[in-house]
Amino acid sequence: MEGPPFDFGELEEGRAGNYWRLNPALQAEAARTYPPDEFAWAEPVLDAFGDVVGHAIADNADLLDVHAPELQTYDKHGELLNAVHYHPAQFESERLVYESGIVADAFRAPPGRDEPVGLLHTLTMQLLLSYADIGLVCAQSMTSGAALVLRNHDPEGHLDAYLEGLTARDYGAVIEGAMFLTEEQGGSDVGANETVAVPVGATTEAAAEGAASATADGGQLVDPATDVEGAAEPDADALASRTYELTGEKWFCSNIDAQAMLALARRPDAPEGTKGLSLFLVPHRLPSGELNHQRYRRLKDKLGTKSVPTGEVEFDGTTAYLVGEPERGFKYMTTMLNWERVTNSVGALGVIGRLLLESTVHAANRRAFGHPIDEFPLMRRDLVELTVAHEAGLALAMEAARWFDRYERDHDDDRAYRLMRLLVPVSKHVTTRLAVDIASYAMEIQGGNGYVNDFVTHRLYRDVQALPIWEGTANILSLDVLRAMATTAAHEALAPLVEGFLAEVEHPALAASAATVADALADLQAAIGRVAAADDDVAQHEAKALAEFVADVVTASLLLSEAQAELDARDDARKALVARLFVCDALAPDRGRTIADGDAPALEHFDAIVRHERLDPVALGAD
Repeated sequence: MEGPPFDFGELEEGRAGNYWRLNPALQAEAARTYPPDEFAWAEPVLDAFGDVVGHAIADNADLLDVHAPELQTYDKHGELLNAVHYHPAQFESERLVYESGIVADAFRAPPGRDEPVGLLHTLTMQLLLSYADIGLVCAQSMTSGAALVLRNHDPEGHLDAYLEGLTARDYGAVIEGAMFLTEEQGGSDVGANETVAVPVGATTEAAAEGAASATADGGQLVDPATDVEGAAEPDADALASRTYELTGEKWFCSNIDAQAMLALARRPDAPEGTKGLSLFLVPHRLPSGELNHQRYRRLKDKLGTKSVPTGEVEFDGTTAYLVGEPERGFKYMTTMLNWERVTNSVGALGVIGRLLLESTVHAANRRAFGHPIDEFPLMRRDLVELTVAHEAGLALAMEAARWFDRYERDHDDDRAYRLMRLLVPVSKHVTTRLAVDIASYAMEIQGGNGYVNDFVTHRLYRDVQALPIWEGTANILSLDVLRAMATTAAHEALAPLVEGFLAEVEHPALAASAATVADALADLQAAIGRVAAADDDVAQHEAKALAEFVADVVTASLLLSEAQAELDARDDARKALVARLFVCDALAPDRGRTIADGDAPALEHFDAIVRHERLDPVALGAD
């Protein structure tokens, strides 16, 4: 299928297609959020990547779920090995992903450009990759995140040799990154970190050798004989003073054998809590092929995300290099936390897009009582509601990604910082929970097959359960929303954002919905004021409800703005109907009075919403 309106009956299942072309809503969001010159360059890249993910990577993902990585901690002589063994399909998928430029192009000028593109491009590619394999996204995202941390917080370039490998495009030169944050006794309480870091009297020669080796062997990815072309020469004297030994353990370590792993630890006499933590880069392998002195204790037997190995690590005199200034580690790590949170959000929408595709394809092909089941009213309503939820979540996730990207382009942009701090945790909470709910119902649409491992919804359901947990649960994220409001007045940037979207809306078909959103914004501002005046316990009690209210108001205003743009550009009222349905469900529910009132958009406009058929504004009428 080349484009809308789609005939989903042409597909047997949601693979062997181009995920970029099968998602017009994503195409529109990318066009809206990218800088225009970057989107012109990126569109064919995204089209090509959508095709690769829909074929080779989608097939490999099912294979890797069965043939997960295996850990061999010791060799046959009892010597420490720390070897993770992978199925060959893992390397094929990784090569396709990294050589697409998913990391490199945001840090180095890609082919056809004089400058790198923004991180929004990496996030959009991650969304497409999430159609197939969240585990692969996890490893790739931590590689991007580690590179971002070094770019932002190692301004003197002490660790440039690692940054070169993290941002390489040639698969033979790539090293991967990771973040080992969680400790068993602490969990979300990062300040309870017990890992200690002691400086060592390393010679300048040994320190230089250690830094140079960073790109010589990237664990599972790099041939030991390979050097990264153009890697920076290490500053031997400076790095010697940055060499530490770590002692402690990390409890939940994804991408366990990454060559550039970031970890928090406390130096001698450092303060308690997060203020006393420093950030360190811990290499998998030291000079001349020798393993770093740490022990990969075991891999977790996880519910899903099998393609990324997650385990437990013991540090015992483990060599590590200080990143940036001491006792600023938690601040540095928030860069990666925010990055991973927005990754989780766009990733959730990639999974939702795949689940929606699997559901629509199945409903178009499955016959019951002599008809395809997508002809039955209840199934039509289900598919319409799934489509609206997908496009609403997509708008919110891409908006959060847009402000993250803007802030990373300009750290002096106060508005971008405030909106990033607010929308990233809000979006991560709402979209990841939405993905879990939709995964459950997508299994139901498949019937008994959905519960069987032979069908992809089973794997997607298991995989997606990780997203609300990774990088902060709903409660942690909601408390972070309160923190963003209290410390940066992030909410003060919220009303102008929503009002700006609503100011663009002028079509009669959107008038009533726009008024509903304006009223909701006023209610939201009043709620923010009440929470700000409440004592801590009451504020925390209301934090999740407040975060979800923010999500609904921002999403509704976004959809209305996008609907107006579609009406202006193509005289197409499809998005207007999507926006009206979302506003009605999220902000103006009146369910008892609307049952059997004769308004049944899923019956009247199914082809427009689900198959992306153009909708004449006359058919929609005034709102």
